Amino acid sequence: MSNVKTEDEIALFEREIKEFWTKFKGIYGSEQINQILALRDSCKESIKALSDKWSKKLKEEDLMIDKIQEYSDEILQQSKRISENQEHLTEIKSNLNHEEEQKKDLTDSIQELKEELMKKKGIISSKNKATKERVERLCKSKALFEERLGLEIRRIHNEQLQFIFRHIDHKDPEKPYMFTLSINEQGDYEVTSCSPPLDCIAEFQQKLLVGRRKNLVLMRKPGELKENIDISQRFVTTKTRL
Repeated sequence: MSNVKTEDEIALFEREIKEFWTKFKGIYGSEQINQILALRDSCKESIKALSDKWSKKLKEEDLMIDKIQEYSDEILQQSKRISENQEHLTEIKSNLNHEEEQKKDLTDSIQELKEELMKKKGIISSKNKATKERVERLCKSKALFEERLGLEIRRIHNEQLQFIFRHIDHKDPEKPYMFTLSINEQGDYEVTSCSPPLDCIAEFQQKLLVGRRKNLVLMRKPGELKENIDISQRFVTTKTRL
């Protein structure tokens, strides 16, 4: 656009020169005219050189403007990418913070589980120790019954347990005295048979019902075991009297 404007100005200037020359020829002589013509040609050459120079400069400026526009577009694209990268970075930071929170929560949960596991291990260890001591006491009691009363425990048909006592009748130490124990539909212990029959069996069975949730008679608590031993001793005493 600047280039077109400059060419119009040059054309106007040349037209004014021609008009001036026409008027000038009517006033001055030939020699002066030649001098003026030479001056005119010199001016035209200067003007042409100046015009070429400015035309070249204008083209360079146009190229510079295009280059600047290109740089501006590139800077705009880079700014857009930077903005997108910043948003992505913000999202990554947010995710990292969320993951750190999850990691902390997981670490806390693991620590709680460890503490709970240690407590359970302590409880299990205590229970195992108590169970071991109880089993040892039961084994001693069983050994005592086997030694003193010839106790023998058998598993017979229908998942019943048969308890056999000997060394009761001094006249016949090998004579067996026995009762059979089973679990009824309610999950309670029940004496199904006793030889010879005894009146204290009902009381003995009632004592067994107190611990019906246990799986075996010999796995009672020490206090219950002592009561059962007392009942068994009464059972043996009664048989001895017979």
